[in-house]
Amino acid sequence: MDELAVPILPSRDLLETLAFYEALGFENRGAPPEEWDYLILGRGAVILHFYAEPGVDPLRTAASCYVYVADARRLYDSWVDSVVADRSTGSRIVAPVVTDYEMCEFAVVDRSGNLIRIGSPVS
Repeated sequence: MDELAVPILPSRDLLETLAFYEALGFENRGAPPEEWDYLILGRGAVILHFYAEPGVDPLRTAASCYVYVADARRLYDSWVDSVVADRSTGSRIVAPVVTDYEMCEFAVVDRSGNLIRIGSPVS
């Protein structure tokens, strides 16, 4: 097996987190949140873990991770209508930019304040 790192991120509400990421095409690869008080979500080779942290402040970035994908712009286009900006939680999606280090990147902030940066090399 190749080496793999998996982020473990806080969730103020595991059912809310599950619904947010299911709208982006992730699936629950573990037990129901009520059984484990934990989530294992996957979308293709991308795996994100979440633990219950009810006191997390969604208006502050609780944690973050970076996800490499084949085509960040295409993924952004498929997600942009699924992420509803919410001022009370800070959740949002930020349009792609091309960085000085030759990556096309965009960002998603979930309803717990986790920042997920997504990028692909510029062709």
